[in-house]
Amino acid sequence: MSGAAKWTAVLGGGALVLAAPFLAPAFVTQLAFLWLMIVFAQTWDLMGGQLGYNSFGNIFFFGIGVYACAVLQRDAGLSYYEGLFAGLALAGVLAAASAAFLGLGILGLRGHYFAIGTLGLGIAGGEIAAGTPYLGAGSGIVPPLFPGELQARGLFFYFAFAALTLATFFTLRWLYTTRFGLALNAIRDDEDKAEAMGLHTTRLKTLAWSLSAFFLGIAGGLAGNLIGFVDPRDVAFAGATFGVWMILMAILGGKGTLWGPVIGAVIFHVTQELFWTYLLGWQRVALGLLIVVIVVFFPQGILGALKERYPDRFARRDAA
Repeated sequence: MSGAAKWTAVLGGGALVLAAPFLAPAFVTQLAFLWLMIVFAQTWDLMGGQLGYNSFGNIFFFGIGVYACAVLQRDAGLSYYEGLFAGLALAGVLAAASAAFLGLGILGLRGHYFAIGTLGLGIAGGEIAAGTPYLGAGSGIVPPLFPGELQARGLFFYFAFAALTLATFFTLRWLYTTRFGLALNAIRDDEDKAEAMGLHTTRLKTLAWSLSAFFLGIAGGLAGNLIGFVDPRDVAFAGATFGVWMILMAILGGKGTLWGPVIGAVIFHVTQELFWTYLLGWQRVALGLLIVVIVVFFPQGILGALKERYPDRFARRDAA
């Protein structure tokens, strides 16, 4: 693609992002959740695709962000916007710090041992939150109300999620071109050889998990305010929904690629919304069938299938 074509695509995409909530005002909330799904898929792929460590516990960091932001907004006595932005900063920092602390132990495990080790994180987080009165226990927390009209609220969170998604995307895009990104791929391809070459693999894995958790924590803080109610098991630590979806979206689009998680998130979210609209009562059955189709027919994802079908085109693009 020429330079002019790239700039045309960038400007066209930017215009679409800005215009989407005004072109489809009835779907602003769904569009905001679409940005959230993209963040889910991108942050999971940093570990599962680029690093080769399939984590089932990333929802834990999302839940930490949800509660950190909601509790600070509730107790700090700040205005809505001051409390929100302070809460988002705290959410990102706490989530990243939790990943750094846990990673030093859990990331010493490999393969299915790591996957099993992370599986209980989200469940444990939900049970701890549900049993802690300070966090609302099983009754949950209601974040402060947005100080504006409903339409303004939708637009605010749409653009907040869009900004977070773009920040995540371009941060990862830059990261994958650095030596750090190459080190992550080396660990994925052969961790023993990477260690033999002098790489501190546990330290690198922990840094990657912390970066993923940072963006997930901020996403959690925004999501809690957008939903308007924080339930410990169904919102904050929703491993059976959000925790599974982030894995499926990355797999559907293509693990270990920059655009694969984005494509997978868009297709999955749109399909899910159609199920909820036209298959009410059977939507979970249809979603289960979709999951089976993804695993059976797209084991390498959409981009992986395209690379197998058109290897010459992708080889020329990668070389460029």
